[in-house]
Amino acid sequence: MSNAFKHDFSEKFSAGLSRIKKRKLPKLSAPSPRWYPVLGALAGFLFILLFIGGAGQDARARMTVPHEEWLNAVHPAVSTALRIRNEQLHSGDHAVAALQRLGFGKSESHRMVATANEKYQLKNVRAGQVFKRVDSDNGIDFYYNVDAEKRLHLHQQKGQTDWQAKIEPRKIYSRQRISSGTIEGSLFGAAERAGMDQRTTMNLVDIFAWDIDFARDMRSGDTFKVIYEERYDDNGKTLESNILAAQFVNQGKTYQAVRYEQADGKVSYFTPDGKSMRKAYLKAPVKFSRISSRFHLKRKHPILGYTRAHRGVDYAAPSGTPIHAIGDGYIAFKGWKGGYGRFILIRHNNRQHSTAYAHMRRYARGIKKGMHVKQGQIIGYVGMSGLATGPHLHFEFRSRGRAVNPLTVKHPPAKPVAKSELPRFLQQTAPLLGQLKQQQTGLVWS
Repeated sequence: MSNAFKHDFSEKFSAGLSRIKKRKLPKLSAPSPRWYPVLGALAGFLFILLFIGGAGQDARARMTVPHEEWLNAVHPAVSTALRIRNEQLHSGDHAVAALQRLGFGKSESHRMVATANEKYQLKNVRAGQVFKRVDSDNGIDFYYNVDAEKRLHLHQQKGQTDWQAKIEPRKIYSRQRISSGTIEGSLFGAAERAGMDQRTTMNLVDIFAWDIDFARDMRSGDTFKVIYEERYDDNGKTLESNILAAQFVNQGKTYQAVRYEQADGKVSYFTPDGKSMRKAYLKAPVKFSRISSRFHLKRKHPILGYTRAHRGVDYAAPSGTPIHAIGDGYIAFKGWKGGYGRFILIRHNNRQHSTAYAHMRRYARGIKKGMHVKQGQIIGYVGMSGLATGPHLHFEFRSRGRAVNPLTVKHPPAKPVAKSELPRFLQQTAPLLGQLKQQQTGLVWS
C-alpha cells in the first residue's frame, strides 16, 4: 500500500472524527449503538493497515521458502561433497587408458596401477567391467570389482600424492521369495508369469528330474510352488538363486523336495521324510524334448523301409541341444557306429547297466573313451548323423547287455538322510515345508 494512500486515509479519518466531536451528543457514558458498526469497521481497517505496513515484508519471505528446504535440511558442517564417475572398459582397453578417461594424468595412472599390483594386477581387467572414481572432501577413492565378493580400493588422502591399496569385501544382499503357478502351455511360461527367472526354473527341473520326465509327463493343469533365495551384489546384479523347498503336482501326484546340508557339508535335496530325491539314473537324457518314437520290438524303419526292432526311445530336439549322461559311469565306446552315426556307450558303476546315445551332431569337449563321467554331465549334442531323418537323440538303456524300455525302468534312490541326523533334518526343514502349505506368496529381504 502506498504512502500517499496512507496519508489521504489518515486526513479523511481525522476530519471525520472532528465532525463527530462538533456534533452535540447525548450525555451518555458510551456512544450511541448506531455508531458501533461504523467505529468497529474503522478500527478493524486501521489495524489491518498497520499490520500489513509493518510486517508485510516478513510475511512474503516466509511464504516463498519451499517446505522441502526445511524438511531435508542438512547442516553444512556434516555434509560431504561427492562427485562420482564411472568408466566402462572397452574391447582391447587397458587400465591406464581407462584411468586417464576418468581424469587422472598419465603418470598418476601409472602410479595407481603400480600401487594396485600389490593387491591385484589391473592388467587382468576385461571389457565390460567398470572403474569407479569418487571425489570427496577427504580425497579421492578408486574402486574396481574383482569378483562378486571382493573389490580393489585405492585411496589418496587430500593434499597427498601417495595411494593406499587394499582388497575389501563387497556387500551381498539376499531375499527369500515364494512363487507358484499353474501350467497352461509350458513350464517356462508359467514360471515367468510367477516371477521366476530361467535359471531358477532349470534348477526346479533338475530337482525333480529323477521323478518327472519333463519331455513327456507334463500336463496342462500341473502346478508348482517354489521357495528360493536370491543373492545380489551391491550393484543389484543377481549372483545366484538357491531353491530351499519346492512342490510339483504332476498328473495329480504331488512331489515335494527340501534342501538340506548334511553333517559332512554335502548339500542335496530330500523328500519330507528324508529320502534322497536323487536316483541312480535321470528320467531322460535331454531336457524339454519331444518323444518322436518309443520302444518297439516291431517298427517300420523310416529310411530302410522294412520292419525291425526299435530298442530305444527317440527324443526329437533342435540340433545342438545338450545330451546328459543319465548316471555315473565311464565311456566304454566313443566313435562312429554305422547307422547310429556318432555314438557313445556308457558303462555304469554297478556294471550291470549301460546306456547308449546315438545320432549326435558332435561330442562334448574333452569326452574320451575310458574317462569317468558324472550324472547330468554333458557328453554331446543332438544331431542327425547316421541313418536319421531329422535331429534327434536315439537313447537305449541296457541291463546285462539286453535293451529294455527306458520309460518303464524303476530306479532306486540314493542314500537317505542318516538316522543319526534325522531329528536335525526334520527340525530344520519343518518351517520350509510349512511355507509350502501356505497359500500366500511374498518375499523377505535380509
